[in-house]
Amino acid sequence: MQTLSNPTQPYSIKDWQRGYESQRQEAAYWIENIEGTVPTDLNGTLFRNGPGLLDIHGQPIQHPFDGDGMVCAFTFDRGRVHFRNRHVRTEGFLKEQQMGQICYRGVFGTAKPGGWLANAFDFQIKNIANTNIIYWGDKLLALWEAGQPYRLDPTTLKTYGIDRLDGILGDKDTFAAHPRIDPHCEMDGGDPCLVNFALDVGLSTQIRIYEISPQGKLKRKQVQTIPGFAFIHDFAITPHYCIFFQNPISFNPLPFALGMRGAGECIRSNPKESTRVVVIPRDPNSGESVRVLEADAGFIFHHGNAFERDQDTIIMDSIAYPTLQQVDPNQDFREVNFEALDSGQLWRFTLNLQSQQVNQELLSVRCVEFPTLHPDRVGRNHRYLYLGAAHNQQGNAPLQSIFKIDLETRKQQLYSFAPKGFVGEPIFVPKPGSIEEDEGWLLVMVYDAAQHRSDLVILDAQKIEQGAIACLHLRYHIPYGLHGSWTPVCFPL
Repeated sequence: MQTLSNPTQPYSIKDWQRGYESQRQEAAYWIENIEGTVPTDLNGTLFRNGPGLLDIHGQPIQHPFDGDGMVCAFTFDRGRVHFRNRHVRTEGFLKEQQMGQICYRGVFGTAKPGGWLANAFDFQIKNIANTNIIYWGDKLLALWEAGQPYRLDPTTLKTYGIDRLDGILGDKDTFAAHPRIDPHCEMDGGDPCLVNFALDVGLSTQIRIYEISPQGKLKRKQVQTIPGFAFIHDFAITPHYCIFFQNPISFNPLPFALGMRGAGECIRSNPKESTRVVVIPRDPNSGESVRVLEADAGFIFHHGNAFERDQDTIIMDSIAYPTLQQVDPNQDFREVNFEALDSGQLWRFTLNLQSQQVNQELLSVRCVEFPTLHPDRVGRNHRYLYLGAAHNQQGNAPLQSIFKIDLETRKQQLYSFAPKGFVGEPIFVPKPGSIEEDEGWLLVMVYDAAQHRSDLVILDAQKIEQGAIACLHLRYHIPYGLHGSWTPVCFPL
């Protein structure tokens, strides 16, 4: 790993582009090439998901969000680490590998060969299971928000197939890719609870909210309708509420129906319109009504956390962009002019449920994404957030650093992997018996362009500016991923 001290251009676009090469290799091995020392009290499994194939037998996909999912598993066992990666064998993946060509339209512009005539009025979208991976209810589930979960074997990563969560999901019900886990659900006597949602979009949008026990049983379900088309990737929870930011966008379905554009290419940002903040009570029997507030929030993919400051006030930390970057059907996604695009920045939104006013504060000007925190602080007052960040303090750029912010003192820490390293989402793992909120480790995948391979890096969350306490070198690169999760379970190998 190399570090760089504040250059004008801390990265090469060609280096960044190589991280988006397809990875067809699948392997399972104990990692032997390690710099530093893996903590012996770090035990459990890190799962990670993201697009593994960026082409189908040489035919490029239009956007990485259309890439077939590939899951990685890192099993930590008393100082040793075992690695395994495997593509999710979805129905679409198997068909395209057998046929040797693209057979499905992608949400973000990937099209079947043959032009618009071959794609017109074909609304069959491939479930690519590429966005997140969670272990819940004794099941390992690969998630994609426009489809149903695919169940995998947590040891071998073998694909079992679509899983409807023991009947919780109907034949056509989807399940979003950004669930939240309430560590101590008040309605369940303090037991953990997984909270997730799904959207049915149209002229109005239905939001279905599921609350599921650690045993995989449905505890609560509700359906709420909000006016207008909604593009919502993430949400946040508190002990009593689910909060959704309805981004100010519009959708023109005609080019999609005619086979000329992917659905994601038909979305337009409306920066002059307000963002609707939808606050839904988690207890459907509370008698409390849904509230809709308005904010000048821009466009939001990801939220860090939310908590209730008092009975009438919710605090929410989110990554906001001034506008949504338009997906250009005529441009290779690798040919990005980062400097010309808006960057995501960390904002704090204060929602007053009584006055229905929203105040907002910019917490950092740095370009950041993929916020995470201590799992016990989800829905509660939190002091620390950890994020992927650009190397330089200002301006848009690829994520090359890990960034920590203390929301009490506003102190910031940064460790950069520039110029050759590019980071993904950090995952926080508490140390056994820890007391302090930041007493734990950060696990992050780093693409090393100098070696064209990926590393799993372990950082001390209290002292991230000191760099890696261990760097685990893989044998090949893993394309840039999306989301992952940690479980303290060590599955037998």
